[in-house]
Amino acid sequence: MKKFFKKVIFISLIGFYFLQIKQVQSLIPYYYFPGDENLKKESFSIGKSAYQLLYLGQYEQSLNLAKLAVKIDKTNEKLWLILAETQLANELHEQALRSLNKAQKINSNISEIYFAKGNVYFKISQLKNAKTALEKGLKIEPKNHKAIFQLGNILLIEKNYSEAINLFDKAVNIKPDFWQAINNIGLAYYEKNNIHRSMKFFEKAISIEDNAEPLLGLASCLRTEDIKLALELAKKALTKDPNYVDYDFRKEQLWGEKLQNSTEILLQNDQIQTDVALAKSKINASS
Repeated sequence: MKKFFKKVIFISLIGFYFLQIKQVQSLIPYYYFPGDENLKKESFSIGKSAYQLLYLGQYEQSLNLAKLAVKIDKTNEKLWLILAETQLANELHEQALRSLNKAQKINSNISEIYFAKGNVYFKISQLKNAKTALEKGLKIEPKNHKAIFQLGNILLIEKNYSEAINLFDKAVNIKPDFWQAINNIGLAYYEKNNIHRSMKFFEKAISIEDNAEPLLGLASCLRTEDIKLALELAKKALTKDPNYVDYDFRKEQLWGEKLQNSTEILLQNDQIQTDVALAKSKINASS
C-alpha cells in the first residue's frame, strides 16, 4: 500500500507538472522570429518600397523606409545605394556620401556607386571629386550615357568647351535621342562664338523634345537675325517653363555668359514684357 500511494503521488506530481507547463505556455504568446534569409528578403522589399516612394516624390517617407531597410540588413550594398539616393533627395549630401562609402566597402565593383558619388560631389560643387568618381565608374561601365553627359557638364562649367562637346557627342552616339546632351552641345558652341552651329543643335534638340530650354536658346541665337521668330520662340519657352525667365535658374542649367547676355537683351524687348511679367508672377506664386 505504501508503495502504491507513493506511485500514485508520483504520477500525480508528474501530471501536475505537465499540466502546469501547459497552463503556463497557454499564457505566453507565440512570436515568430524570422531567420537571416527572411530578414534580408524583408529588408530588400522595404528598400524597394523606399525607392518607389522616392520616385513618387515622397522624399521624407522614402528616407525613413531606406533607413529601416539598412538597419535590418547592413550587408547589402544596394540598400546603401537606395539610402544614399533618398538622402540626396533630402539634400543630406554628407550623409549620402557616407552611405555610398559603406556601399563601396561592401562591393567596389559597382559603377552606380561611383556615378552616385559623382552626382553628390557635383551638387556640392566639388567638381574635381565629381570628375574622379565619374571616371572610376566609367572604367567599370564605359557606355553609361548619363555619366558621360555629367562629365561633359563638368567640362562645360570649367569652360573646356571642345572637350565638353566631345563627351556630349559620345553620349549622343550611345543614345541618339538624348536631347539634353544635344542641347548642351548648343550651349557649348554658343560660348565658342559659333552661333550657327549652336542653332543647329538647338533645332535638333527641339525636334526630339519641344522643351523650353532649347526653344529659348534658339530664340537667343535668332535675336539679331529674325527678331519676330525669336520673340515667338521665347514666348513659347516661357509658357512651357516660366523658370527660364530667371537668370540664376538658367545659370543652374549651365548657360554660359555669352548666351545669358543675349537672352537678357531679348527678354528686355518691349514686345515680350507681358510674357516676362507673367512668367515672374508664376514663379513668385509657386515659391
